[in-house]
Amino acid sequence: MKRVIVLFFAALAALSAAAQIVSVEGPSTRVPQYGRADFTVVLTGTWNNPYLQEEACLDMVLTAPSGKTLILPCFYVEGESGSASRWAARFTPQEKGRYTYVFRYAQNGRPVSESPQGSFETGKPTGNGILHTRDNWTLAFDDGTPFRGVAENICWESRDSDDSKFFKELHEQGDRYNYDVMLPQFAGAGGNFCRLWMCSWNFPIDRQRHFNNRRYTESDEYMNPSAVARLDHAVELGENLGVHFMLCMGPGNARTGHDFFVSPEAKARHRNYLRYIVARWGYSPAIGMWEFFNEIDNIQFRDQRNPIPAADIVAWHAEMAAYLKSIDPFGHIVTTSISHRDLAGLNDVKDMDINQKHIYRATSSMPETIVRYEKAHGKPYVIGEFSYEWDWSKNFDDFAEDMDLDFKRGLWYGIFSPTPVTPMSWWWEYFENRGLVPYFRNVRYVNDRMLKYGKGSFEPVPVQAGDAEAFAVRCGGRMYVYAYNPSSQPVSALGIPMAEALRIAPKVVPFDFGKARFRGGRRIKPENGVLTIPVNLAPRSEILFEIK
Repeated sequence: MKRVIVLFFAALAALSAAAQIVSVEGPSTRVPQYGRADFTVVLTGTWNNPYLQEEACLDMVLTAPSGKTLILPCFYVEGESGSASRWAARFTPQEKGRYTYVFRYAQNGRPVSESPQGSFETGKPTGNGILHTRDNWTLAFDDGTPFRGVAENICWESRDSDDSKFFKELHEQGDRYNYDVMLPQFAGAGGNFCRLWMCSWNFPIDRQRHFNNRRYTESDEYMNPSAVARLDHAVELGENLGVHFMLCMGPGNARTGHDFFVSPEAKARHRNYLRYIVARWGYSPAIGMWEFFNEIDNIQFRDQRNPIPAADIVAWHAEMAAYLKSIDPFGHIVTTSISHRDLAGLNDVKDMDINQKHIYRATSSMPETIVRYEKAHGKPYVIGEFSYEWDWSKNFDDFAEDMDLDFKRGLWYGIFSPTPVTPMSWWWEYFENRGLVPYFRNVRYVNDRMLKYGKGSFEPVPVQAGDAEAFAVRCGGRMYVYAYNPSSQPVSALGIPMAEALRIAPKVVPFDFGKARFRGGRRIKPENGVLTIPVNLAPRSEILFEIK
């Protein structure tokens, strides 16, 4: 037995000795700060599967201008075990100055080769960098610029066979519902943040066949080339359009039973899935957030008689969030989502930056929900999905006006609530077909003015509005007031308490929803400390003012 062990380690040593980094090719000129730097590494190594870090693992180890050490996972591109193979690194410098780096290759968990040191200098910035949390109201880019997401779910492209009872034909229009059309349309209307899914029919990077989507082709490779290329393309679209994604990564091509959350083998597989995603797309400012799951509570209760213990799911999130933070040198925001059932402890996982849930048939509850969860858990809160109706067995055209009104007011409730991303409507095909995508221009215009005048500062202000649902915020020297009337009677006035120091009559300018502009207006003098704005707010209508 001893002789067998000796022979095994002798063979392993021989293989490791043959493994080496052969060459490194990097940028030959300055890399713009916040711009992409590409590196190609040629190495020889042996493996059964180069996508498993336990067998073959290449890291780029950088020293930033500040002296901080960064470790960037690299990804396998092509080549055979035992001969020359090509690997790649994609890096975005977030600091000014000189970076130095080496590449380190490990095989079977043992370091076997390190490249000579290289370096590059950063040039003038291009863009603003990666998004991070800032406060409950805003995110911020690397350069400190505040950001708020004007957002929508655009989770997937058309499927070959859609499961909608009433809108199957609409949803299957591939020339209309693809990212080359939907993302430019959304960005052109002012949208700057959306949610994308990785699942069996959308970006199925580790799935070999059965996609229900003709955009993907069968492959025996561990990572499906057609799916990888499609996500490459979508990320580049986001970069060019200025749209940031909440990328819902899901479980990959794995079953999400209890074993998924507790089995060492299942967790190792998922770590490799995450590592590949970070290595290939983590460089991109278009990645606004990593999302682990869509509605993890529905996965928990898929078997109603034998639900997965919440403690195991929460422990999995704690472990995977910490791992994701450890391999992402860019510091992207990390989140997950629930449908409607909280899992004890999930909202307090240390390495989860933002909490979120999905709300249907209860849009009026969103402002209170956001505030309540933020007070309870000390983190920003996002409504990842909302709509008037969730049940796709119903014909939405039977209550289309209700769907439209809910779509609109949900966005405004977000703009006037302490959330860094507006609530994200579901049913993107339906609302596009209803002609509502241009409505995002209204929200984006007001959002930009709030950020401009408040420089990222938002101060809620009480509003007296009778039966209307009304909100107001002060952003620097401007105040913004929104009201929606859900009642059957018109509302005639909005009352806003004003500071005693305000001696002059402020100008109250109404918003033209058709032109997406504040237009006209008049000065109104406060009386008894209250600014009273006469309105004629009809039932089921909305109104918006800028006060300056």
